[in-house]
Amino acid sequence: MSTEPSTSADPHEVLGYLLKHATLKLTALTDAALGPLGIDSKDFGALRVLAHREPTSQLQVAQTLGIDRTTMVALLDVLERKGIVTRRPDPADRRRNVVELTEQGMRTYDAARVAYGKAESAFLAALSPNATSQFRRTLRTLLEN
Repeated sequence: MSTEPSTSADPHEVLGYLLKHATLKLTALTDAALGPLGIDSKDFGALRVLAHREPTSQLQVAQTLGIDRTTMVALLDVLERKGIVTRRPDPADRRRNVVELTEQGMRTYDAARVAYGKAESAFLAALSPNATSQFRRTLRTLLEN
């Protein structure tokens, strides 16, 4: 039996490990950057969707983000308490809540966009601009298939 370390035992050779730990690292960086604004990266995802749409339903935001309705409600509850979003019954369908950013929410989003961009740039700093573009394209391709 060999006492040589097996390269197959190295978790850095396993794609799932690499993706998970890259995500954890990026999330830690972005959460630290967004923390002073009173939000985290999950909140930023919702703000990003809301900032680029007309008022929309909670369900549409959840579907865009790929999260379940219960998680979306909890996330919006927190953002509403902070004065970042507002929810109101849809006049056309009172069973549906319409969600939109408040003015404070737009200011928070604008500041968060800058903070998130800086954190993301720090995460990708080891890659050249061409490698960063290719990395994004590769991830998009994997998610589309």
